[in-house]
Amino acid sequence: MILVTGGAGFIGSNLVAALDSRDERVVVCDWLGKDDKWRNLGKRNLEAIIAPEQLPAFLEQNSSDIEIIFHMGAISSTTETDADLIVDTNFRLSRMLWLWCKNNDVRFIYASSAATYGDGSAGFKDEESTKALANYHPLNAYGWSKHVFDRWVSRQKDRGDHGPTQSVGLKFFNVYGPNEYHKGSQKSVVPQIYPFAARDEAFSLFKSHNPQYQDGGQLRDFVWVGDIVQIMLWLLDHPKINGLFNIGTGQARSFADLAAAVYAAAGKQLNVIYKDMPESLRSKYQYFTEADMSKLRAAGYTLPFTALEEGVKIYVQNYLSKPDPYI
Repeated sequence: MILVTGGAGFIGSNLVAALDSRDERVVVCDWLGKDDKWRNLGKRNLEAIIAPEQLPAFLEQNSSDIEIIFHMGAISSTTETDADLIVDTNFRLSRMLWLWCKNNDVRFIYASSAATYGDGSAGFKDEESTKALANYHPLNAYGWSKHVFDRWVSRQKDRGDHGPTQSVGLKFFNVYGPNEYHKGSQKSVVPQIYPFAARDEAFSLFKSHNPQYQDGGQLRDFVWVGDIVQIMLWLLDHPKINGLFNIGTGQARSFADLAAAVYAAAGKQLNVIYKDMPESLRSKYQYFTEADMSKLRAAGYTLPFTALEEGVKIYVQNYLSKPDPYI
C-alpha cells in the first residue's frame, strides 16, 4: 500500500494518477473542501481517502501494510501569514511522519521546495550537510518551514540516525501542469495566462524592480509536472537512493518566454503588458532560480526533461483547452 499525503493536491494527484496506472494500492490523505478539488481524483481507483485528522489512527491500524509514504501535503502558499499553521503542517507533521516511518520500516519521500534557497545569493546546490543548509535564508514563512525540516533531517543524520530505510527530500522548483486549478493565485502562470491568450487579449506580467532584469526577464526553472512524477516513480523503483535533491530542469527561462509559449500553443500572437509588482512582494521576490541537477544525475537518473515550449503545448492543447482539463 502507498500513502500519498496531499494526494488531492496538484503534484500529489498527478503522482496518484501515475501510481493508479501501475495498479498500485493507493491511499490519499487530504481535505477536499467545497470546491472542485475532488475532480483531481475523479478518475482514480483508490484504496481509501482519509482526512488529515484521521492520519494517526490510520497509521496505527495499517503499519504492516504501508510500503512507502509520499508526503506531498503542505501549506504551500508563499503568501500565507499564519506561521503557526504553517509550522504545524509543514514541520511538525513532516517530523512525525519521518519518525513513524523510521520506527515502522516504511520508506519516506517528501516535498521540500526551491523557496528554501531564499534570494539565490547562496546558490542553488542541493547539498544536505548542516553547514551547507545554514547558508540559505528563505524569504517567506513557507520556504522557512520547508527549510527547517530539511535542516532537522540533516541533524538527525549528523547524530548517526539515518531514519527510514529510504529518506528522500525533493526541492521542487516552479512546477506547472494539470490539476493545479484549485490553487487560485498560487497556481502557475500558465493557466493564468491561457484564458487571456484564448480570447486574444493582453496578459499583465509583473514589471521588474531590479535593474539587473528587464520587464519579463525575471528567470525561473519551470518544470513540467510529468517530469516530477517520473522522478518520484524512479525513486519508488530505486529504494536505496537517499538524500536531498533539486527537482527542476537545470535551465532557467524568463516569464516572457513562458508567456510566448502559452500564446503560441493557443495559436495567438504574443500580447503582454507589464504592471507594477505589489510593494509587499518586492522584498520577498526571487528574480532567478535554476536547479543544479548534477546530484540527481550522479545518483543515476537519466531521463530527459521536457522543454518549456513542449510542456506548455501539452498543457494548453491537451488540458487547458479541453472541457475536462483534469488528468
